[in-house]
Amino acid sequence: MAEKLLEINNLHVEYKTDEAVVYAVNGLDLTVNRGETIGLVGETGAGKTTTALSIMRLLPERIGYIKDGSIKLENKDIIRATEADMRLIRGESVSMIFQDPMTSLNPILTVGEQISEVLELHKKNMSKAEKSKRVDEILELVGLPALRKKDYPHQFSGGMKQRVVIAIALACEPKLLLADEPTTALDVTIQAQVLEMMKDLKEKINTAMILITHDLGIVAQTCDRVAIMYAGEIIEIGTAEDIFEGKDHHPYTVGLFGSIPDMKKTSKRLSPIEGLMPDPTNLPDGCKFHDRCPKCMEICKTKNPDVFLEGMHSIKCHLYSLN
Repeated sequence: MAEKLLEINNLHVEYKTDEAVVYAVNGLDLTVNRGETIGLVGETGAGKTTTALSIMRLLPERIGYIKDGSIKLENKDIIRATEADMRLIRGESVSMIFQDPMTSLNPILTVGEQISEVLELHKKNMSKAEKSKRVDEILELVGLPALRKKDYPHQFSGGMKQRVVIAIALACEPKLLLADEPTTALDVTIQAQVLEMMKDLKEKINTAMILITHDLGIVAQTCDRVAIMYAGEIIEIGTAEDIFEGKDHHPYTVGLFGSIPDMKKTSKRLSPIEGLMPDPTNLPDGCKFHDRCPKCMEICKTKNPDVFLEGMHSIKCHLYSLN
């Protein structure tokens, strides 16, 4: 039986401003097993990055709040951990690859110094020579020559910077890696190389991964399970086979697949999902997707649907929960 690494239950996250309260994550449940890769998919504003920042406890100060729920990493309560505890957890037990490699690195420190900083925080027993050797190893592991550790970020291309960011994230061989759209800023060729590298590294050190992305093609190639997120909720989750080949799906999932061009068919236009994401400061009653759903029923407008579960595949939709 798979061993649970991360358990998130009924997570609610809000951003409070002078103008309004943004309900970013609304009752999210998610479990990640050791060595497993989960794809977190959804439109911009669905709450994917907020979920990752909540796991890292990096929500903006005085604005972002975890209002309810629990996050447990190896049975450690992340929400109630002190900031001193979190500094020990970040980088060693869980690491994050942020969206934009261009802004993730310090421009006045060499890349070697930035990788070494992680080791200084978490591997205090290592000598200076051992840390230098580890920096060389991790750079080679992500496909960069060890000699380049003395270079500064501006001397690297976008793809190389992303490799450095990944090197920093993997320096202490964390048990969980949060990859927030790690290939968005890269061209297609470099995207493929970075994804293949991440897949190889995950297999070498048995790191579990939450991959946040808009690209269902990337999900199909790399993920064991897939979670579809909408308006701060996971509305469908299952194995990659369930999501890509199963017969039952949430209407939103159907819409996501319908907006992808089919290489086998000729069509003049794509088929986007009608409408926009709901205003997170004023979420609708009932199912959050009902005003965009082609199969909307009266009950969808007033009652939040229960979860329909079949094996490892669950769908939060009245179409299935009422049957």
